[in-house]
Order: sequence, then C-alpha cells, then structure tokens
Amino acid sequence: MQPHLSDLEELAHTAGAILRSGFEHEHEVHHKGPIDLVTEVDRESEAYLIGEIQKRFPGSHIIAEESGVTQGEEDTTWYVDPLDGTVNYAHHLPIFSVSIACARGGAVQLAAVYDPMREELFSAERGRGARLNTKNIHVTQASQLQDSLLVTGFPYDAWTSPRNNFDYFVKFSKSCHAVRRLGSAALDCCYVAAGRFDGFWEFALSPWDVAAGGLIAEEAGARVTNIDGGPDYISRPQSILAATPGIYDQMLEGLR
Repeated sequence: MQPHLSDLEELAHTAGAILRSGFEHEHEVHHKGPIDLVTEVDRESEAYLIGEIQKRFPGSHIIAEESGVTQGEEDTTWYVDPLDGTVNYAHHLPIFSVSIACARGGAVQLAAVYDPMREELFSAERGRGARLNTKNIHVTQASQLQDSLLVTGFPYDAWTSPRNNFDYFVKFSKSCHAVRRLGSAALDCCYVAAGRFDGFWEFALSPWDVAAGGLIAEEAGARVTNIDGGPDYISRPQSILAATPGIYDQMLEGLR
C-alpha cells in the first residue's frame, strides 16, 4: 500500500502531540556534539513515527535523525525528523517542528511539517501545491533583495568550521531588511512557502532537515536548489537555497 498525504499529516499531528505534551517538563538532554543536542522527547517522537511507518507501510526505507538508516525493500524512502529545533525545545523556546517526507523513484512526493505550539500543519504533494492547514499558500512577489526578509541557520560545527556562514550572514544583513535565525530549517522552508520570509539559505544540513520543507517551498512557488544552483539539495554535501523567484538569482549571486 502506498502512503497518501493524509497519512503523513496524521503522523505529524500525533508526533507533534508528543512534543507538545513534554514541552514544559525538564528534559534529559544529551550532547551529540558541543551544540548538537538530543532529548528523551526526540527519541519518543521518533520511536512512534518509525513504529507506525513500519506497521502501516512495511518494507519502507527510513532515514531518521536519531536512529539513522532502517533498510527496506520497497522503492519508498521516508525522511523523518522527530523534533527539528531541539536546542530551542531544550531551552523551552516554542519554535520547533516535526518533519516527515516520503520519496518514491528518488524524488520526494509527499511532505508534512507540523508546528504543535502554533497548531500549524504545512503539507504538500508534488504537482498539487502546498497548504497551511486547509489554506493554499504561495511565496511572496518580492523582486528586490533590499526589500526582502531572509532567514538562515548555522552548522553544528560553527565553532571550528571555516564555512560557518557568519560572513554570508553579515553580507546579506547589509543587503536586505533583516536576516532572522529561528533554529528549525523545516520551518524556515515552510515560512518561505507561506510568504513570511522571502528567502532561506543554509549549509551543512542533513536530508531530514529539508526533505519535507523543500518540497513544500517548491510547491508554493519557490525556487529550491543547493547553494550552487543545482537541483539536488538532499544529497551530501548538503546545502539549500529556497527563495521566491524574484530574488532567487540575487541570492544565488550573493552566495557565489
């Protein structure tokens, strides 16, 4: 049986309820790196999602943030981020999401990103547009970088990596209204899709960070590529540029 968008939406809602119910509690925080955290709620959400996917769609290939790769036999790959924005979550900052994407034939076909604190469900099916809850969404009509609002993020190895994004942050901050940093790449993509931001870029991501948000942004009319302008923003070495068409070329030039 093939999954439908309603399946991803249901999974995202239930996993989001797990995040919301644990939000006000003190967390068991473990460090995967100096600023790369995981909590017991990440694991609880992911265990639920993987268990349900395996039960409903046996044989699926699953790529999840905490559990890694679960090999499958079917030509269906799931990208699962059970809690995108763990650092925010661990500090009781209510900006985080559940991100689920389903790919077939090597391309993401279905996507759902759920913000349980705002009860906002972003979703998309390839070729059928993007939605926020029940409303169709579209990117802005911005045409000038200087009139735009951008968003970005920084890699977990920013303390040591020469490609830490700080120079680009300063460069774009001097060329637009402002650059924000929310701490959830999935929501960054979705906020471009919903017209809240005009563009988003980031280096050193993982597939589960942007597989769902990237499709949602595409289906809302954004141009979504890697930072070199290539179509593949899922494979390593990863990067993403998602922007309304009117400023995409200006952002791409800035990244070059």
